[in-house]
Order: sequence, then structure tokens, then C-alpha cells
Amino acid sequence: MNCAKHLSSIAAVLAAAAVSIPLGAQARRVARRAPQKPSAQRAAPAPPKLQCGDVLSFAVLLDRQGFSPGQIDETPGDNFTRAIIALQQARSVGVSGQPDCDTWHALGGDTSGPTVTDYTITPDDAKGPLTREIPRELPKQAALPALGYQSLLEMLGERFHVSPATLRQMNPGAKFAAGETIKVPAVQPFDASAPRPMPGTEDVTVTVSRQESSARVTRADGSLVFFAPVTTGSEHDPLPLGDWKVTGIDWHPPFHYNPKLFWDAKATGTRATIRPGPNNPVGVVWIDLDLEHYGLYGTPEPRLVGHTTSHGCVRLTNWDAAKLAALVKKDTPVLFR
Repeated sequence: MNCAKHLSSIAAVLAAAAVSIPLGAQARRVARRAPQKPSAQRAAPAPPKLQCGDVLSFAVLLDRQGFSPGQIDETPGDNFTRAIIALQQARSVGVSGQPDCDTWHALGGDTSGPTVTDYTITPDDAKGPLTREIPRELPKQAALPALGYQSLLEMLGERFHVSPATLRQMNPGAKFAAGETIKVPAVQPFDASAPRPMPGTEDVTVTVSRQESSARVTRADGSLVFFAPVTTGSEHDPLPLGDWKVTGIDWHPPFHYNPKLFWDAKATGTRATIRPGPNNPVGVVWIDLDLEHYGLYGTPEPRLVGHTTSHGCVRLTNWDAAKLAALVKKDTPVLFR
């Protein structure tokens, strides 16, 4: 089976992509779980001591320079290591896979400025809108008017690309309420509005690596524009290797679920349309391909990107999916390898 899209074909003009694509034509083969957020109270292990910088600062600098480590925390996990290797390859640094001093200097760690900054939570932040209770069952999710963030902490974590647990660690005693000033990673904040196309990326190609669990955006001369961790297919729904093209971009898409199209669905399952929101099964954006029923998209569970499998499509964190959507356009080549 594959990562099939909704069966209807209602067309809409997408301003960002300037093409017609099926409204709500989203992956039917995405993960079916409702968002299962990690406990914000769970104690994380102390970050390892490095000769140059620290893990959080490395992650922030990688993120700022287009080598996404995925969801930022204070442990050097697989996504962090893949981003380190991509940076080392791109900057002609010895490929150690480690956050060593040579890599720190290649990132400009001594001159790049603070990697943590202050942010004052606004009344609008606190108002949301939030969707505090999201049921596990997709038909029950369909009764909700939107699939928003479940808490202000989750929203702020996604805005600053950081795990809620790490954000709490950075702000011991914080209540995360309007008017409070907190410490956050100094990254480009994720903007949930539709991304504007980035100039100077007319000739880019997206290459998704099954082995590396990554997406690379490169120019015609081979230079790297963007690197990000991804989740790809499983044994049941492997990534379909080949050369494809972008056909459109659907921002804040609904998700149309048909249990007959999932190998792991219950026989008693019913169809459901899940309304848009960051906790929608395909996150905030769907990048459609000329490979029928396949695309690249966001996720309600950024902590799982790069660590689990999908039903054949390519899943990124919402902020990385949004950046990717700003880099591509109709007919951008997408290579599955």
C-alpha cells in the first residue's frame, strides 16, 4: 500500500504555489495516532560537557544555518548527529559526526552571538486558540472545530523548535503565562502563516534519503541550501524510490481518513475528515507530488521525526516542512533514494 491522498478532487488555487491542487488531498497513509505529547515534567539527563560550546548551542547554530537537528533538546541524538555530519560535509570539516571544536568554529560559534534569548509571552499567545483535549480516535477528532496546540507550552516549543521538556528546563519555576519573560532558543521563530517563497531557489532539487532519514535541498551547482531530518516509509509501506516533481502546496490542509486504505486500520473504522491545525495528522502543510497519493508534510509529533516510520510518505517537523514549502514550487524535482 502507499501514502494515498483523499479520494475527492475538488480543485483550489493555491496562492503560494500558484497552481491548482485538490483541496484536502492529504496522505491517507500517514500515522493514525492522535498526538501523544511527552510529559513536560519528565526529568532529562544532564547534557554532556563539550570542549567547545554545548549541545543546545550547537543545535541552535545548526538550525539557524539550515542544518536542522529537528526538535531541539540538550541531548545529541540521531537527528543532531545527522545535522552535524551534513554541516561537516558542506563546510569541508573532518567528518567526525561529533560536536567538536572544528565544527564549532565552522558554525562561527565564538562570534555568532547568543544562542538563547528572552521572549515575553503575550496575551495573544495565552489566548491561543488551544485544543486542550484531542481524542485518540480519528472519528472523534473529526468532531473538533480545529486541531490546535494542546497547551501554551506546546505552542511555544514549536515556535522555537524546542521540546516542551527542554523549554521547562531552561525556565525553572516558570508558569508560562501572559506577561512572563522566558528563555528560548535563538532561532527564527516558526510562523504558522503560509510561507513566502524564498528568492534565489529557482533551481533547487529535493533529495530524500531513506538510509539517512533526511531531506536535502541543493542548487544546480550542488551547494546545500537546507538539510532536515525526515520520517519515511516502513516495511509495509516503503518509500517509492524514483524521480518525482512538486505539483502543489496545500497550507493548513484538512485530513481525509479512509480506514479501507490503511493496512493497520480496524475493520470497523469509519471515514472521517479532520480539520486543519498544527495537530492535524499532516501538520500545517502538504507538498504534493506527481507520484499519485504521495507528498511531504508536517506532523503533530515533532519528537518522533527521524525516529519512527510512516505509511510511505515523508514527514518533517512543522517548522521544517514550512521552510521546505518556501523553498520549492511547481515542478521542483523531488528524488526518493
